[in-house]
Amino acid sequence: MHTREDEPRTDVRTLDRQAPGHDPAPGQGPTPGPHHGVRPPARRNGPAVAALTLGVLGAVTSIVVVGGLFGVLGLVLGAVALRTARRTGTGRGMANAGVVLSLLAIAGSVLAAVLLAWYADRTQPCYRPDSFRQYRECVQQQFHRG
Repeated sequence: MHTREDEPRTDVRTLDRQAPGHDPAPGQGPTPGPHHGVRPPARRNGPAVAALTLGVLGAVTSIVVVGGLFGVLGLVLGAVALRTARRTGTGRGMANAGVVLSLLAIAGSVLAAVLLAWYADRTQPCYRPDSFRQYRECVQQQFHRG
């Protein structure tokens, strides 16, 4: 007659690490190699994620000039992320996207600042109006003159 005491005992602590059908020999730990249901930890490149995030934020806010600051930070972190990606092999695509978006954010902010300075110079005589309507009329006159 077969009883439960005749069956070998299994250590419950190692059950989740053992692959089905690969019972270790007595006195040994779990078998090496891929195990069912266990994923290796995902490797991430933190500076690449930060560079991409700052690049997107900088590109979106570059119209109000502040995006250039995010772009500079994203560019620096993108360079760090590319160095890390060379070493670890992860995050290269995100790092490249972060660098490109950061450069676009810087260029957009510079363009916005130049346009803002040009507009301010062109409409300087209109800065002390009594009403918004006078300001609008003055600006229209400044641009229709030449």
